[in-house]
Parts: sequence; structure tokens; C-alpha cells
Amino acid sequence: MLEYLPMLRPRNGLSTAMLAFGLLTVGCATKVQPAVAPAPTPQVVVAAPTAPAPQPQPDPITELIALSNQHFEAGQHELQLGHLERAKTEFNRALEVLLESQFGGRTEPQIREHFDRLVEKISAYEVTALAQGDGFIEKKYEPATIDDLLAISTFAKPVATQETTEAVAADLKTTTHDIEIPMNTRVLSYVELFTGRLKSYLEEGLSRGARFLPMIQDVFRAEGLPLDLAYIPLVESAFKTNALSRASAKGIWQFMRGTALENGLRHDWYIDERAEPEKATRAAAKYLKTLFNMFNDWHLALASYNGGPGRLQRAMQRSGREDFWELSTSSRFLPQETREYVPLILAAIIIARNPAQYGMNVEPVDAPGFETVTLPKAVDLRRVAEWTGTPVQTIQDLNPELRRWTTPVRAKDYSLKVPEGAADVIRDRMAQADPTDLASLRWHTVKKGETVLTVAKKLRVSRADLAEANYLLTTSKLTAGQQLIIPRAPTMLLAARADNPAPVTESRSNKTVVASNTVAPRAQKSAQAKLIYQVKSGDTLSSIAKAFQTSVASLKQWNRLQTNSIKVGDRLMVFQNREVAND
Repeated sequence: MLEYLPMLRPRNGLSTAMLAFGLLTVGCATKVQPAVAPAPTPQVVVAAPTAPAPQPQPDPITELIALSNQHFEAGQHELQLGHLERAKTEFNRALEVLLESQFGGRTEPQIREHFDRLVEKISAYEVTALAQGDGFIEKKYEPATIDDLLAISTFAKPVATQETTEAVAADLKTTTHDIEIPMNTRVLSYVELFTGRLKSYLEEGLSRGARFLPMIQDVFRAEGLPLDLAYIPLVESAFKTNALSRASAKGIWQFMRGTALENGLRHDWYIDERAEPEKATRAAAKYLKTLFNMFNDWHLALASYNGGPGRLQRAMQRSGREDFWELSTSSRFLPQETREYVPLILAAIIIARNPAQYGMNVEPVDAPGFETVTLPKAVDLRRVAEWTGTPVQTIQDLNPELRRWTTPVRAKDYSLKVPEGAADVIRDRMAQADPTDLASLRWHTVKKGETVLTVAKKLRVSRADLAEANYLLTTSKLTAGQQLIIPRAPTMLLAARADNPAPVTESRSNKTVVASNTVAPRAQKSAQAKLIYQVKSGDTLSSIAKAFQTSVASLKQWNRLQTNSIKVGDRLMVFQNREVAND
């Protein structure tokens, strides 16, 4: 309101005096008092509005680099989820926003440095992606706990305390077991170990196993087996579906391959049903019944589950003993691992049946919800993960029997488990997708005279993997026209490889990196690829143009070059038309 105050001031000094005089005469009629000049009215000074400080103009180079980084970081995130196609798109875009800008990729020092750094990082990711999932490499597994537990058992074990002994005694009086649980020093020693040093191990295993136990007990109940045996996986694998022992036993029941095949489990290049809990449990029930029928004693059956029925039979024949506890008192007949296996299992059963009695904190892990979708064709699990917006690890966890990145190629109508609500999405995407883009596999048509070995060498794949992927032996004869499945490397930045030879030689220091690629693996299909070529010693625009079957003028236009001058280390964008032939 300060700006309005001057309007209230007298317009001049006269009017002020007259006003003062009039007021005084009214107050005194007999005497005229001298006029007193009023105090001057203070002047209010209104400050002129301050002009706003000039805002710094955004730096276009900084903004461009920030935008490029956003795409690169998005690509990193997609890569962590196993979404290779989305990662490729984001990585490509991180480079393209630089190349398509007014500065290009080379003319401005900051952008050039950022561009070069991005290409190196993306190239490193490409190498990692190839190493981890090129279609041939089997997925990673976790070490089986049985190896560590049996290794521990070879050392001095703790002696059960009085408290542990009393707790077990009280427990066995009130808990009914359907296999005999002897309360001897060997069993008590493992109870002491599980409730002490290995308590966290047992708690984690019980928490993980809570989702599987109802299914296992249902299967065993239907087969007439003791329900106590449902806790064998607690020792074998801690209920980890992808557990793999040093002896190559696999799954929650730790089946060896031969035993698994004998009991009806499938094992080939694509599928290993030892890792599928329900299928493996049915096989385990069958195998345990067979062992019990051989020995008519569950302690001996458990020993043979670990050491093999043939070894146990030979030990019994040599020793003349038919009781496991007598047989295992000497190291002459059974290996130590088998002698320790039975009391180890029995101790785990005691605690698992009544975990609260032993101070166990069991927090059941919820089973993930899923639904099943039938796939008429092979599909790469990374495609499924991208379609459903879930990490590829989620798809693998729901389908542990799949050994690799793809569903079986020869199997029709494969049932894949996917997150709840995703089945319809998968069906729609399957119907819309190009069949050649569904799986990272391609086909090779056998030519006259070719063998498994020559095809493997030509396509740079393992002869054993090539044979197994096609249900062949390495010595199998091939016939002209026969179709063989060849896994195609799923790269983020698809560089020219065995089926599309690069026009220049690649090395660690001089790479040809594809920044985007629309090449589809179809016979004689024309496509355009955008390449990033790193200049090496001796290169000229003319030699590069000749190598890529293009012109110097095009190279200059694509890279906004004003002259023909280039130097070692420069990276040039190259567009190239190719005829892509499918083997």
C-alpha cells in the first residue's frame, strides 16, 4: 500500500497553513495565537522494482548427454531383467540421439568422449550377453547342500547337551513318526548340530520347503509311503529346485541322471525334469518304494538312496550284517558319507516335525501364483519376460525343468507356467509375432556330404550340443535336405557373425558394433543395418566406403564430415544394405 500514500499529502504549503489557522481560531475566540508550522510530512520513497536476474540458458550439449544417459540407464535396467530386445532398443537410442543431433557424434569434444565411452560400455555388455545366453549355455545352478553337510559330517561332531537330549526324548514321546527314530548318540549329535551351528540353514530350508511339503505329502500318501520321508529334500537340497551337486545330482531330490531316467523322468538338451518338483517327487516316491521292497527296512533304504542299492547289497554280503546301525559301525563296508547320511536325515526329520520344540523360526515362503499357457512353437523365455513385463528369472523359476533360454523346439503344445494374468497376453503376442522372432534358434538345411562335425565347424558350435539339440548322436549320419536346429546368439547389438560375415575384421581394439539392426533371419531378405565402425591405422574414407560397399559422399553425409580427414579411433556411422540368407 505504500505506493498510494502520496495521494493523501497536501498539495502545497499554503493549504497546510490555512488549515492550521482555521483550526486555531475555532479553538480560541479572544486571543489570536501565532501560527505554528506543522511538521513536514515524511516522504515515502518507493523502490523501483528489481529486474529479475537473468536465468542461465540450458547447455544443449549437457542436455543431450543427459538424454543419452537416460536411455543408457534404461537399457541397463532392462538388461538386468533379461529383456534383451528392450535393452538393445534403449542402448541404440542412447547412441542415436547423439548421432542425430546437430552436433553429430564426432564434432564436439564432450559428445565425442561420451559417445566413445558409451560404445565401449555397450560392447562390453554385448560380450557378457553372449557369454551368458547364446542358446547353448545351460542356465546356472546353485550348489547342493548335501555336499556341504556330508563334508561337515566327516569332522568331529558336537556331543548333544543334556538340554537337547531331554528335548528330543520329550518330543519322541509325544510325536508319532511313521519310520523308526532311534535315540542314539549319532542322531542326537546331528540334532545338536542343527539346533546350534546349522540352525539358520535348517530354518531357511524349512521356510523354503513349506510351499512344497503339501504336494510331497499328498504324493507319498497316495503311494502309501511314510510321510516322514517328505523331509529328505531338507538335507539333500534345502528344497532348492536348481540345486546341483558336485556329482551332478540335481533338483530337490538330487537324482543322478541314470536313476532319474529309470524312474520316468525326462532328460534332453531342453528339459531336465529332475528340477521340476512335482515330477521329481513322483519319481522319488517310485524309487523309494523300490528301495524299500529290496531291503524291507527304511534305514537301509535311506542308506541305499545315498550310496546306491548295489553298494549296500555288496556291503551287507561282505559283512553278513542286515542292520544299518551294525553295518555302519565299521568303516570297512560303507563309505563315511553313507554311514553319516541316515542319522543326518533322521535328525532333520525330528526337528522338521516339531520345529517350535527346538526354537526354530520358520517363515513360510509363499508360492508364486501362476497360470499355464500352451505354446504351439518354441519361444525364447526372454521374449516371454518382455511380453509380461517380468524379469526372465521369474519365468525360469516358474519353469525350473527348462535347462536353457528356450522351450523345446521339437515338442508341440508345450505347457509353460507364466505369472497370473499373463496367459492371454502371451497368446496375443504369439499370434502377432513373426515366427522367426519367437526363439533365438535358426535352422540349417543339410547339404550333400555334410556331417555333424562339418556343420558344427561351419556354424561355430559344439558338435555335442548340435547333436543333442537335434536328438542325434555325434556320429549320426545326415541326409541332404535334413533340417537341423542351430541356436542363434541373442545379442543386444547384433554384430555380423557366422551367418553374416563382417566386411572388416573385428578385434578387441577395433570393433564393428551394430547400433541398430532390423535384420530378420529369413532367406534372401533385404534389410538395412546401422553400424558404428572404429577407424584403425591405415583407414581412409575411400577404403572404408569400399569395405562397406558404399560411397565417400554417403559416409560424409551420415557423419556430418566437412572434409575427408579422419583419425585412428574415430567412430563412423555406416548404413549398409544386406541380403540375409538363412542357412
